[in-house]
Amino acid sequence: MSKMQFYTADDVAEIMQISKPKAYEIIRELNGELEKMGYLTVRGRINSSFFHKKTDYQKEVVMDDAGF
Repeated sequence: MSKMQFYTADDVAEIMQISKPKAYEIIRELNGELEKMGYLTVRGRINSSFFHKKTDYQKEVVMDDAGF
């Protein structure tokens, strides 16, 4: 998932451990911010870099069998 340029609601829900409707709400909010800055957005998808910048959720880190 870390190489994806855009996240879907399923991706956001999984990353944030939230429901899919809440993920859509977050995507709408973030896309609104991007539109105000003059960027073109895609409904139901959010730019992964912008998502990580605004939410402070780190990109997935693959943990080896360290017990985590």
